[in-house]
Amino acid sequence: MMSLSAETLDSPVRRSRVVALAHPLVKHHLTHLRNATTPSAEFRMLIQRLSVFLAYEATKDLPIETRQVRTPLAETIGHAICEKIALVPILRAGLGMVDPILNLIPEAQVWHLGIYRDEVTLQPVEYYSKLPPNRPVDTALVLDPMLATGGSVLAALGALQAWGVSTIKVLSIIASRPGVQEVEHRYPEAYLYVAAIDPELNSHKFIVPGLGDAGDRTFNTSGERPI
Repeated sequence: MMSLSAETLDSPVRRSRVVALAHPLVKHHLTHLRNATTPSAEFRMLIQRLSVFLAYEATKDLPIETRQVRTPLAETIGHAICEKIALVPILRAGLGMVDPILNLIPEAQVWHLGIYRDEVTLQPVEYYSKLPPNRPVDTALVLDPMLATGGSVLAALGALQAWGVSTIKVLSIIASRPGVQEVEHRYPEAYLYVAAIDPELNSHKFIVPGLGDAGDRTFNTSGERPI
């Protein structure tokens, strides 16, 4: 598999924990994703492609153990991931990132968090959580295509931390610089992998230049504000 190059965000706090992918294919697909004329079916496909790149980068340090395997010709030594992994999509937009990553890690658990942003207060509101009460996984990958103010991701990080997950990694297609900085400030131990970091939010807390509402564009709906 090809090697990904990555850039880290300039930050005084745990600089290496924020990774912006710099691969030419990421930039290529991201440009099509941003395009307002890209139809929903192609938009979903692009989300899936970029999710694979993010997952590849975020899983580079997963621990592995040796295993013996017989090929058609001989016995040899192989390797297997030796941690419990969970994919935690934030509903609804995060659902578009699940299948491509689950194809890479078919043994992963999938736990859903429903969080929306109140249109008046602009604060995150949790309406659904399916985290089990028993022993948590070792590593959780939080999936949310857009990290705007960071409110939804912060709520997810709080829930996973309370569950007892030791390593939490956030995978977002596009993040705002203010949102990234807020996550770094509140949860400096969390990792963040993004395809791009945009400079600002507008008065309605949309990422600029961004790509619009990821949920609406993924599921071909309209009339709702982005989570």
